[in-house]
Amino acid sequence: MGDKSPKATQKKSGQKDAKTSSANAKKNAAVAAKSAAGKKR
Repeated sequence: MGDKSPKATQKKSGQKDAKTSSANAKKNAAVAAKSAAGKKR
């Protein structure tokens, strides 16, 4: 399990980044939808 090679660590950080960016995208989409709904009224 203890793979400390640069390639392995790079892959792990890439997966972490992908996870956070998709979470942020979901959050931003939810905020945009709320603000759009608020403007219609």
